[in-house]
Order: sequence, then C-alpha cells, then structure tokens
Amino acid sequence: MKLYFHGGTGTVTGANYLLESGGERILIDCGLHQGGHFAEKQNFDKFPYDPKTVKAVFITHAHLDHTGRLPKLYAEGFRGQIFSTPPTRDLGELILLDSEHILSKEAEREKRESFFTVENVKAVMELWRAVPYHEPFTVGPFKIEFYDAGHILGSAIIVVEAEGKRIVFSGDLGNFPAPIIKPTELIEEADYCVIESTYGDRVHDDMSKRQEFLEDAIEDVVKRKGVLMIPAFAMERTQDLLYHLNGLVEKGRVPKVPIFIDSPLAIKMTAVYRKYKNYFNAETAAMLKSGDDILNFPGLQLTLTTEESKKINDVPPPKIVIAGSGMSQGGRILHHERRYLSDPKSAIIFIGYQSKGSLGRMVLEGAPEVKIFGERVPVRCEARALSAYSAHADQPKLLAWLSPMRRTLKKLFVVQGEPEVSAALAQKARDELAIPAEVPGGGSEAVL
Repeated sequence: MKLYFHGGTGTVTGANYLLESGGERILIDCGLHQGGHFAEKQNFDKFPYDPKTVKAVFITHAHLDHTGRLPKLYAEGFRGQIFSTPPTRDLGELILLDSEHILSKEAEREKRESFFTVENVKAVMELWRAVPYHEPFTVGPFKIEFYDAGHILGSAIIVVEAEGKRIVFSGDLGNFPAPIIKPTELIEEADYCVIESTYGDRVHDDMSKRQEFLEDAIEDVVKRKGVLMIPAFAMERTQDLLYHLNGLVEKGRVPKVPIFIDSPLAIKMTAVYRKYKNYFNAETAAMLKSGDDILNFPGLQLTLTTEESKKINDVPPPKIVIAGSGMSQGGRILHHERRYLSDPKSAIIFIGYQSKGSLGRMVLEGAPEVKIFGERVPVRCEARALSAYSAHADQPKLLAWLSPMRRTLKKLFVVQGEPEVSAALAQKARDELAIPAEVPGGGSEAVL
C-alpha cells in the first residue's frame, strides 16, 4: 500500500492525499491552495495523477482548503463517488458555489480561464454521498469510518483499513471544548497517522477567556466610537461569535450597538447549523431546549443583499461588522477594511489562522499599509488576534490526541503546517511520545 502527498505539505492549505492498494486509488480531501491569492497559481496546474483512475474521494470537512479542487477533479475526468458526513455535504455545496464566483473574478484579473464552473459544482454534488459518524462502509478494498473531529460542524477524522493496516487521517482537529459542536473523538489505535499541524508549535490563549477577550475588544472600540471589524470564516467562526455575542448581549455585558453579519454565505451556513441540531454538544442542546435562540439576539442584523451591505456605511459608529473572508482575501470584509483600517478609533480582530502572504497576516504583523482593490490603504487601526477562537487544536491538544495511538503507531506523517511548525510538532511527537514522525515533502511517497 502506498500513500502519496499531493498537497498540504509545507503549507497549511491544499490538503490532497492519495492512497493506493491492490490497484485501487482513493483520495482523502481535494483542497484549494491558498495564501497571497484566494487561489494560488498551482491550483491551475493539472493534478499529478490521473483523476479518471481515482475510485472515490473522502472529505474530512467542508473548508475550501479541503474541498476547493473537487470541481476541477471532475473537470479533469473523475467520475467516482465522494463521501462525507451529511453537514459537510450541505456546507460543501454552499462553499463551492460561493468560491466559484470569487475564483472566476480572480481568474479574470489574471487573464486566464477559471479552473472550474458552476456546472462542475453541480456535477460534483451528484456524485457526493452523505454517511453519518460511526457507520463503517467499504469502497473496493478499503473500509472507511468517520469519527467526530470537533473542528467545525460535521468535520471528520477518517479511519481507513486495508491490507490489515489501519490508517488515520486527522483532517483538522478541533480546539476542544468548542462552542456549539461536540468534542474531538480519540482514536485508540492505528498503524499510521496523517496529522495536521496548523498550530503545532504554539499554545492558544486560555479558551475560558474567549468571551472576556471579545467583551474587552467591544468595550474598547465602543468607548472610542470606532468600528470593530471581524474577518470571520463563514463556517464555525461566525457561528461561534454569534454564540458568544448572544451571551454578552443578553446578559448586558456589552453596550448595545448594531452588530452586522455581512456575509450571505455565513447567513446560509447558519441555516445549515439549525438543520443539524443533533450534532450540537450537550450544553448548546440544553440552551436550545430552554428556548434560547443561540444564533440570534437583539441588535443583530443580517445583510444578505449588496444593497443592504452598502447601507452599513450609513450607520454611524460605534458598530460591529463581521464579514468574510476570514483571511481578508476576498469577500465583503475588504470594503469595510478599505474604509476603516486607516481609522485609529477602529479595530480589527483576527479570530482564525492567517496564511503567509494573506492580507490578514500583513495587517496582523504590522504592515504600515496594504493594497485593497488596487488602492493603497494606511493601517492605523488597532489589530488584535484572539487565538482562543481558533478552530484548530494547539500543540498540547494535538499531542494529547495522538497519545492513545502512541503504542501502535509505526509512523506519523505531519502535514498542513508551515515547515518550521510541522517540524516542531514532529520533534515533540518523537521526544515526548516516542512516535516515529516525519514531515513529508510535496509529491512524496510512503510505502505502508
């Protein structure tokens, strides 16, 4: 059995792993490469394998860096089946349709054709099957089972068994305990493991202080009569923010100011969350049972249309604007950043990972100015990062998740991290858990 690393190496994004056994091929994830652009140039390259030879694709979760090249895979000849949990399928459809619009605009600017179309997305959805957690199924020589990764709604750890071997793909592991969703499940034993390392070299802020950090930021900006901008991924981060804002507003812990969710995608995805309440954790389920609508509260305004979005400008500060994209690489947040990054009274809070080269990373690292829509915008507002809101496990949690497997693991492959970060986690796994670990290179191959 052979495992090939065709993405997610040397970088956080672009997850794409090919597993081969008995002449059959399957993929785990087929994600978009992201960084300085919404879609990096290598996304336009042909796949290093023939998509026609792939029997099935298994998706860990709906984020674009794990799903974004599925339509391209179809366009290049893939006609197998795609499998994920039910929420991932629903969220995946929304995010692929949304990204097609952004990608076509970016391709137009680059004077090239986009690498997939709306028709490709529709064709992908016809091949996509939903399978709940803990319902094992087989595809060719492979037996598959999904476990809860606790990262976003429907996110899965994928366990593959073939040739008497057990291989675990972590997907993205959650920063547990998370608001709303259930905690990450532990895997007791495996022969091989492919683990993400987005935050593999650091420790997050105290999670119990999440709401306090948010409260402090709101109070500071309201006192200055500024605008609080929060670039937020439409999935999970926006819903987590709504959950905590609901608590702060209903308990009177923050001043009453207008709060805008300026993201059609986030609004649609919040509707998907309401559909899958059985995936919520016990605390959230109890709140819902008591009649508390955890994703709605006084002062919250949802701006679905472009016209509604533009009217936010007419509302005087103080106000809070939550919009995508999470790394400021596209979406409506850019319009607000162009308007308010230069305002010393305002602030921007980053609550998710910011890729190298992204506009969000530049602002966070203190760039004196950034370019938005071809215009140079000075950065004078306050910039904060609230890592406690990260949806990714930090180093201690990654090691704690690995620990139950340490006695059986023959090899650990550390992926989905910047090179120095992946190397740091691999070293920790070797030193503290005595697990043989390596950081694979792009296009590399491992014989299992």
